[in-house]
Amino acid sequence: MNSVDLAFTSALEQARLIRTKVLSPLELIDFYLDRIQRLNPQLGCYFTVIAETAIELAQTQTEQLTQASDINELPPFFGVPISIKDLNPVAGVACTYGSRALLDKIATYDDGVVSRIRQAGFNILGKTATSEVGSLPYTEPDGFPPARNPWNLDYTPGGSSGGAAAAVAAGLSPVAHGSDGGGSVRGPAFCCGLVGIKPTRGRVSHAPVGDFQSGISSDGPLARTVADAAALLDVMSGYILGDPYWLPDPNPSFLAATKQPPKSLKIAVATSILPVGQASPDCEQAVKNTVKLLEQLGHQIEVINPDFTDIIEPFTLVWKSGVAAAGIPSEYLGSVNQWLMETQITAGQYLQAVSKMQVAGRQIVASLSPFDVIVLPTYMHPAISVGEYAQLSPEETLQRIIEWIAPCPAFNVSGQPAIAIPTGFTSEGLPVGVQLVGKPATEATLIALAAQLEAAQPWEHHRPPIGMT
Repeated sequence: MNSVDLAFTSALEQARLIRTKVLSPLELIDFYLDRIQRLNPQLGCYFTVIAETAIELAQTQTEQLTQASDINELPPFFGVPISIKDLNPVAGVACTYGSRALLDKIATYDDGVVSRIRQAGFNILGKTATSEVGSLPYTEPDGFPPARNPWNLDYTPGGSSGGAAAAVAAGLSPVAHGSDGGGSVRGPAFCCGLVGIKPTRGRVSHAPVGDFQSGISSDGPLARTVADAAALLDVMSGYILGDPYWLPDPNPSFLAATKQPPKSLKIAVATSILPVGQASPDCEQAVKNTVKLLEQLGHQIEVINPDFTDIIEPFTLVWKSGVAAAGIPSEYLGSVNQWLMETQITAGQYLQAVSKMQVAGRQIVASLSPFDVIVLPTYMHPAISVGEYAQLSPEETLQRIIEWIAPCPAFNVSGQPAIAIPTGFTSEGLPVGVQLVGKPATEATLIALAAQLEAAQPWEHHRPPIGMT
């Protein structure tokens, strides 16, 4: 295996190579740290790299591996590198939330999902770039270099998990942690040609701090394969004592679902989203190609025309409140977030917006309940260029964002699970894909279907130009 092949080897395979002692945790962490040092200046995908800490743990893990009497007692991802989005605290590491005001803010604890990732044996490489306070679908926060798309450096990798997606796509981490409050895992997966899962509300704990956006956001995995994404979701999922809402653990596991082809499913399909309209030709064709493949696989297809008009106002109000809840002084924020702060709402208006969101969410779940899965564009058009919105007013930027990400926020409102998968490329070489949306708590069905599509039309072999060095 050459070095490029290793960079794009799945996390599950890397775990196997370590367990069989073909590769040591120290060799693997040194390998990725070298790639980060060489390529991150072009990509801007890591805010912080914790090389010394990662090397120290890798040394310890390498010693443990040599002394282990039973490798089956090791955690599942023992020695495998991973990155954490810089919205989640990692003890002893700066947690900036994409704000220059917090460059020196060192976290004193691990977020609950970070603790689960550590317990699974992963070794954290660093904190990946996010848009400022995670509020925007492109990753260009003030005071930081913009994150760039490995497929074409002139374009964004999306946001707010843009750094995480760029890192995985370029082979600077085998898998990554992200979070999705309005498409922030699915959008970057779409922009970078990856698999990204937004779990059902309550699947992944928000401990110990809690959820301050009324359930619209969830942590989720980014990976190059469905199996890696499913296995990382297994790691991230689960109740933590005191959670306000939760789901039972999957039986047997999300990874197991990748090995069980689904029965014939009733699948709804849409390429137009009201009130925005029709997806771009590239995104429309991605859906049509997927539908053709689904029909060949024996699934039943029905065209629908979803209307998400009622969620826009309440979702936007809750989204704006999230910027205010970050508690960062206005003078440290970029122009869009400053404008959002200036239009912050009263407590009563916030509660009214939450109530409207819940009503709209119930309607979405009910209207889609006849179907096992819904296939939609992930975003309405391919990735925008870096700085494309820079000269727009905040009002114009907000409208462009609404029109771009239109297929995603509805399912943050409803709490339904969704998985973004790649399907191909535009004529300019930018990735495109679709999202699969399921009934509440049916991640296993989505994962099984995504794995079936992946097997029928493999995509893992595609690698971006910047990752080939």
